[in-house]
Amino acid sequence: MEKHKRDCTTEPRFEQGRFQLIAGFGARFTEDTAQDIPLLWEKFLPWLGKVPGQKDEVTYGVCCNPDGKGGFEYIAGVEISRLDDLPEQYRWIEIQPGHYAVFEHKGPLKQLPDTFQYIWNEWLPHSGHEAADLPEFERYSEDFNPRTGQGTLEIWIPLKPS
Repeated sequence: MEKHKRDCTTEPRFEQGRFQLIAGFGARFTEDTAQDIPLLWEKFLPWLGKVPGQKDEVTYGVCCNPDGKGGFEYIAGVEISRLDDLPEQYRWIEIQPGHYAVFEHKGPLKQLPDTFQYIWNEWLPHSGHEAADLPEFERYSEDFNPRTGQGTLEIWIPLKPS
């Protein structure tokens, strides 16, 4: 696992996250069905740039609404400025301000699950921090190319105040 850390992620930086409205396409997943998340992205990408109130080209993958049995909702989306004209086909979530550990994923997207395993099973238990019960999210910068998987990808993990 130590080799994985060097290859796929950096040590985190800590940031105070801001309020954000994220809207896009969403679905429920489990550990067994999480490999289908890229299909959700394929459905959403043609809508990129067409979401009412979209602020920029940065995309987000938000994990939220866990059911306590390993299930969660995942929203592939963008930041928006308003909800008032958002069509019903979109799911949306508010990201509240909070303290986050921010990891940069390096490497192909197919290794993203390994990076999450490192964060949750190696880094967090030994970090002295505790995860907050808030949405975690992936932030794909404007330079990220979803077709090639190249560009900047960050994982934002919410932390309880220390």
